[in-house]
This record gives sequence, C-alpha cells and structure tokens, in this order.
Amino acid sequence: MLVKDFTYHLPQELIALHPPDRRDGSRLMLLDRSSGSISEGLFCNLQDYLRPGDLLVMNDTRVIPARLFGCKPTGGKVEIFLLRRENGAGEQWECLLRSSKKFREGQEIILESGMAAVVRARCLSENWLVEFTGDEPFDAWLEREGHIPLPPYLQRDDCSGDRERYQTVVAREPGAVAAPTAGLHFTRELLSQLAAKGIETAFVTLHTGLGTFQPVRVENVEEHQIHSERFVIQASAAEAVNRTKAAGGRVIAVGTTSARTLEYSAQQSGHLDADCGEADIYIYPGYRFKVVDALITNFHLPESTLLMLVSALAGREHVLEAYREAIARRFRFYSYGDAMFIS
Repeated sequence: MLVKDFTYHLPQELIALHPPDRRDGSRLMLLDRSSGSISEGLFCNLQDYLRPGDLLVMNDTRVIPARLFGCKPTGGKVEIFLLRRENGAGEQWECLLRSSKKFREGQEIILESGMAAVVRARCLSENWLVEFTGDEPFDAWLEREGHIPLPPYLQRDDCSGDRERYQTVVAREPGAVAAPTAGLHFTRELLSQLAAKGIETAFVTLHTGLGTFQPVRVENVEEHQIHSERFVIQASAAEAVNRTKAAGGRVIAVGTTSARTLEYSAQQSGHLDADCGEADIYIYPGYRFKVVDALITNFHLPESTLLMLVSALAGREHVLEAYREAIARRFRFYSYGDAMFIS
C-alpha cells in the first residue's frame, strides 16, 4: 500500500483560514461507509442524523499556548515550541527550538515578563529539554504570554479570537498543541439538544502532539513510524462505551483523536477499561475497528495518517470520492473547515 494512493489535489482557496461565524454553522457531508452514498446537511442539524442510544465520545484535551518568543543574551531571536511537560522537579518541558544559530546545553533564553529558560539537554531527534524559571507560576505566565500554535498550513499568526475558537467547548485538560478539530463544531446548546434526544456523551483525553502535522516521509504506508500521545480514559467513559455496545447502540468517535484513544485501549473483544498511557496506534486500511462504529471528522491533508485512518473506516475509494465531491461542492477544508459524518 503506497502513501501516494492517499493523495488528492486541493485548491488553495478551499483551505479555511478562519473559523465560521458560528461553531455549528459549518456544512456537514454525510458518507455511508457501506454503500459510499453521499449527501449534505448542516452541522447544527446533527441530531437529525443520530439515534437515541448513540454515544458520542469527545476528546476533552485543552490546547496550551505553546509558542513562545524570546532572545539569547546576545540578542538573537528564539522561538520555543512546547511539546510536553516532563515529570520531576522543576518546570521542565520537551521543546522544539528555532534560531539562526545552533543551541547548546546551558544556553540561556530570555523571555517576556520576568521568565527565563535554560536549555538542559538534548532529547530525541531535534527536540531539547528546557527548564523555565520566573517570578510567577509558569502556567499563569504561559496563559498570558504564550501564543496559540495554529497548524502550519494556515500560514498566519494567531490572533486574539483563536484563543477561544481553536478550543472546543468541552476542553478542560491542558496538554495539547493541536486542537481535536472535529470537536470545534459543537456548541453547548447542540450538546443539550442531543442529550434531550437520548444521545449520550462521554469524554476521553488525548493530548494531541506535533506529530499530527508531520508528513509521512516513506513510500510504503506500512513503513511509517507513528507518533505517540498521552491519553486517559476514565472509568465512567469506559462504562458508557461498554453499556452502549451491549445495548446495540453506536459508538461515534468525535475526531480521529477519540477514535485512536478508544481503539488503542480496547481489548480484542471491544471491551474497554479505565486506562492511561501513551497511544501509538497506527490505523490504516486493513485495520478492523473494535469499538468505533461511526466517526465525525474534518477533511484532512493528502497523504496524512489521519486520511488513512478515515479510509480504514470507510474505504479508501469511498473517502477519496467523497473528497472529490467536497471539492466540487466547495466545502472548506482542514482545522477550521467543514465536517464529515461517516456512518
């Protein structure tokens, strides 16, 4: 199976650079994964396409303002991209560092408002371990001074509106550097309408990492090494999934992050228990889903692992035909774009 089998041409103007005026104001493509039939609706009418007894599983991770800007004592500009907080003493993070010159262990970085950083050690690949010290708790400083890490394909700096719109309404567990974008379409009002119809919602946590943006650099799909991301499944979520499956309802993953979390943790029987750890599951066509029956998702980049996951659920030919139809109908693509419901 070749990576190039998951490509398509997207006109640049169909990349959504900004969110719609209303979260649930996006369009919704409906794809039947058995027949490949396609229809169109609006996300605000999602309850029309779900059934009592369905379970939505949403990712409640919260995007941190992970982009920081500072300088070296010599004046050279530095960009720090926080990846993950390390356990142990001190405020240490695994980071990506960018500057015109190379970094070294012990390198000092001066940040805004009394915060400083020291490069402690080299991590895997291009990453560094950086320790932060300042006059106030780091989290409070970060929330004020950090910048939202928008996807690189948006090709713009973050603005004040992104702090709220590049965050789902259920976000509560800080740690992600990319939003679980399928969840961006939901409003609290829509969730209340779904609950009134008998559609339950459960939450898992998967802290989406930078790997979600990294291109696949091999020719054969099977040779790609997937990134890992920290996850937590609480007992209440596991019980809701097991109860829904036993009653014959559908488990509907809201986004590929929720799907990966559920499938990584599930036993071969599809039974789920409370769990936590590092999810490194790689899902591509040929994979047999154990838990997920349907998926709400955005439109993904060509040749990406996310497109491969969607193709594993609905079939590559059906998905690529749906993408061709979405382009013809001028759907908006990627993080701030329109949505798809695969059932």
